[in-house]
Amino acid sequence: MSKEIPYKIYLEEQEMPKEWYNVRADMKKKPAPLLNPGTHQPMTLDELSGVFCRELAEQELNDTDAYIEIPEEIRNFYKMYRPSPLVRAYCLEKKLGTPAHIYYKFEGNNTSGSHKLNSAIAQAYYAKKQGLKGVTTETGAGQWGTALSMACSYFDLDCKVYMVKCSYEQKPFRREVMRTYGASVTPSPSMETNIGRKINAEFPGTTGSLGCAISEAVEVAVSTEGYRYVLGSVLSQVLLHQSVIGLETKAALDKYGIKADMIIGCAGGGSNLGGLMSPFIGEMLRGEADYEIIAVEPASCPSLTRGSYVYDFCDTGKVCPLAKMYTLGSGFIPSANHAGGLRYHGMSSVVSELYDQKLMKARSVEQTAVFEAAQQFARVEGILPAPESSHAIRVAIDEALKCKETGEAKNIVFGLTGTGYFDMYAYAAYNDKKMTDYIPTDAEIAASLAKTPKF
Repeated sequence: MSKEIPYKIYLEEQEMPKEWYNVRADMKKKPAPLLNPGTHQPMTLDELSGVFCRELAEQELNDTDAYIEIPEEIRNFYKMYRPSPLVRAYCLEKKLGTPAHIYYKFEGNNTSGSHKLNSAIAQAYYAKKQGLKGVTTETGAGQWGTALSMACSYFDLDCKVYMVKCSYEQKPFRREVMRTYGASVTPSPSMETNIGRKINAEFPGTTGSLGCAISEAVEVAVSTEGYRYVLGSVLSQVLLHQSVIGLETKAALDKYGIKADMIIGCAGGGSNLGGLMSPFIGEMLRGEADYEIIAVEPASCPSLTRGSYVYDFCDTGKVCPLAKMYTLGSGFIPSANHAGGLRYHGMSSVVSELYDQKLMKARSVEQTAVFEAAQQFARVEGILPAPESSHAIRVAIDEALKCKETGEAKNIVFGLTGTGYFDMYAYAAYNDKKMTDYIPTDAEIAASLAKTPKF
């Protein structure tokens, strides 16, 4: 007899993962390696260590070890807010009148308000262990910058954040949280770096992009003694750290004998989606189970659904390694919409390769439809979701309504990656009916892709 499923499924502290899961180990066809932008040869450990902490560089290159131990100090920090709950959305199910069972993994129950803290504390730990003075980074909507500022404060590290200009202006309170934790926050592109000045000259009045902010953060890191650069998404090391999300989700489902039919996550650079789906994808790769996995991206920045799978720069300034990924071109600057954390031109090499192998699907959605779903969710589930997370909510609701038509009682699991309490300008724009949708034309995307490296 199956157990009655509670509203919130909690794991015990001792059930928390003690190891991160590295999905690359189970991939027969591995993601393509990062390439040196000068030589076009695979990046070596020493080359990566000039930009990243050495142990993080080792994790970046590790595609053989399926499990990597989580250091005790990181696990002890996780205990402040993990395990996070897997919630059965009973109220949403009732409102929709669907036979589907909807579950969401809620990652917003920490001060940073999102899943980003899972990797931020790990990267800060390795920086401190290496004896560094501080780190530099970029942030879009601000969740990553907030998480990293918290982690750096915990380890007494300096934190320099370059925040995408439109988000810096749209979300002033988010930057104030970062400053409260001791970080310096600079709108990007700025006039403080060579790359920032170049981008401002080439694109006067630009609202910025994650690619621009990455370039500035990397420039400062490599030119400042005792600093390294850290990144909140895209990289394989980040997906590794975020695997705690998926490992806990699967453990919670297994605890009640629940088999997920569908896993849904929002997708910008791929960190939360990669973390949520990793153990499920692992089962698929090993031939143990099958799932329908859906990446949801904004229609204004549709790297998976309309991009090309090629080597491209990870940043607008073209100083970072080349990665093979689904990309819109490193020079693509998305419209200044409200899904700030999803405004990145490319997708994680791991997620891109899995998508190319057709182990997952992708959909793009327009932001007015996203905020409609966010409002609907908030009114019945009692959580104001982040705009990024609401992309997953949109598709979860759409799939639940399909179940209503067919009568199928599918188990739908999605990632609620964070809260939207610092996104009230966005909610105001939606409520005041001032929010608009922008979808780039084929010509705009083609022009940007034409500038990707040819070799």
